[in-house]
Formats: sequence, structure tokens, C-alpha cells
Amino acid sequence: MKQIDTVIFDLGGVLIDWNPEYVFLDAFSGDRKKMEWFFENICTSDWNENQDAGYPLAQATQDLIDEFPEHENYIKLFYGNWENMLGGAIDGTVKILETLIKSGNYKVVALTNWSNETFPIAQKRFEFLSWFEGIVVSSDEKTRKPFKDIYDITLNRFNITPEKSIFIDDNLRNIEAANALGINGIHFENPEKLIQQLKNYNIHL
Repeated sequence: MKQIDTVIFDLGGVLIDWNPEYVFLDAFSGDRKKMEWFFENICTSDWNENQDAGYPLAQATQDLIDEFPEHENYIKLFYGNWENMLGGAIDGTVKILETLIKSGNYKVVALTNWSNETFPIAQKRFEFLSWFEGIVVSSDEKTRKPFKDIYDITLNRFNITPEKSIFIDDNLRNIEAANALGINGIHFENPEKLIQQLKNYNIHL
């Protein structure tokens, strides 16, 4: 195995706790079944990911209202109350990030599926987002994980050799796409396990 010189972090679910349940469980008066039906049939993950690839939030909201007018108030809540879906930082991972950067041994960048309409909210709230050498935000590139283009953009922009890099993401689909391009991948579950997984690449924190 080649010596690792670059670590690429996903953000949501790895460094930042984001969960629409924080808004919708209350909106549905604690009825988890109703909330889950809404996410499976109306404001789906596929729909949200389309905005991560650059589709305007206002247009996406109107598209759904046109299709499901009876759910208008809930649909408007998704982006209208998006800021309250942000939890706190995942502190254990932030500590890992800080240690990697302070070591001076690694190029540390981020690759995130995120709308550029909401990303500035996170940048204001989480100071550690300024620590990265750079962040590739999917909507700025008009593509997203797991499509090949977003990985190629990241590799080229920061002059990364795939085999010398590790990509950390909580979505296994995105890790598998990175692996197909020769990028080493770690499927993130929690900070404690991540510390152990990094040891497999001779990164001791």
C-alpha cells in the first residue's frame, strides 16, 4: 500500500449532524410512521439530492407543491425550516480532523453533497469548515456523489493521487464509487471506529 498523503472528508453525517427528523417529527406531532411515509413518498432523498446537484430550492419546492398540493405546508417546511435540521458538530470527528491537519503530514479536503443555497448557513455555524485546504460542494459543480465527475473534479483540483488518498463518507454507495476510481475508502460509522480504521492505513492519532 502506498503512503497516504491526502484525507478527503464528507461533511454531513461525518462532521456535521444533519437530520430532517429534527423538524418533521415535531411537525407530525411525534407520529414517526406519518413522517417516514412523507420522506418515502413526498420529500424523498432522491428529490433532496437533486438540489445537491444544483437544482434551485424554490423551484424544487414548487415542483412538489404542484404535484402534491395537499401537502403544501409540509413541503414548504423542508427548506423553509432547513436550518433547524442542522444538529451540532460531531465532536469526535472534528477532533480527528484537527489532529490530521495539525500533524502537517496530510492534505485535508472535503467533498460534500450540499446545496450552495444552504451551505453558507453551515459555514457560519461551524468554524472548522474553514480549516480545509478546500471544499468541493456538489451544487457548485452541477453534479454529486456517487457520479464519477465529482470525484474527478476533486482529484484534479487538489492534485490528488487516488491510491494515496482516503475518502471518509457515511454513505457506502459513495465509498464504492470512490473505490472504483482507485480511491481508498472508509465507511464512517462513528469517531471511535474511524480512529481504528485509520490505523489500517498507518495513520495513528
